[in-house]
Amino acid sequence: MEQKMLLFIPAYNCEKQIVRVLAQLDEEVVPYFEEILVVNNRSTDHTEEVVLAYLKDNPQLPVKLMRNDDNYGLGGSQKMAFHYAVDHGYDYVCMLHGDDQGDIHDFIPMLEKGIHKQHDCVLGARFMRGSRLSGYSAFRTFGNVVYDFIFAFVTHQRIFDLGSGLNLYSTKMLSDSFFEKFPDNLMFNYVMILASHYYKHDIIFYPVSWREDDQVSNVKMVNQAITVLRMAFAYFLNHETIKGEYREVVRELYTSQQITEAEEN
Repeated sequence: MEQKMLLFIPAYNCEKQIVRVLAQLDEEVVPYFEEILVVNNRSTDHTEEVVLAYLKDNPQLPVKLMRNDDNYGLGGSQKMAFHYAVDHGYDYVCMLHGDDQGDIHDFIPMLEKGIHKQHDCVLGARFMRGSRLSGYSAFRTFGNVVYDFIFAFVTHQRIFDLGSGLNLYSTKMLSDSFFEKFPDNLMFNYVMILASHYYKHDIIFYPVSWREDDQVSNVKMVNQAITVLRMAFAYFLNHETIKGEYREVVRELYTSQQITEAEEN
């Protein structure tokens, strides 16, 4: 039986980039996905209006636009999408950031070969052989590689990226909601890496392209670097910390409203 796959595109204040991301949904990409979920995380610009206009001009796309009931952060949006994928019977959920730094086409060869079927998740990697970076500073590249080595030491596995914007997860891995207490911010994926070690998930990294031109970063580099280091050190000393509460705001649910219905394939 053919496996069902959901493509999830988180969007926050990316009115200039989201059209380019939607333009990636061509005849090579769309057949892999039963549904494409664009999630507006309470953008304060015209992201939502831009998406609606694009969908009006491209009604053939199986895209559903959602709006979070609150600004949940990137991690919170991922939780919402993970629950949606599990609840709607999807076998896999793929995430592509809405700011046009990554390219979904990088995953097409992997999907064609069925590599994802052999693992719990496939994580896009910006810092491994075969990856391609454009506009990414040498300083940030060095910093990321150093943290990759730190997490590799802590988890005893090779780490090539702590959190790119192109990843794919099996819903079997997500079904028990082990991620519920993880940070709702950009550090969600960092804790997911630690959790993959603790829960013995079978993860692999896959080289992707990544570029920065007109995107606006939401990363507060120094504070985040210190916090991530503390997380890794705490887990190294006691693996059970992965079951603790990482959120600043504890929520029972991550809910959203449907803005537009996906067209039938």
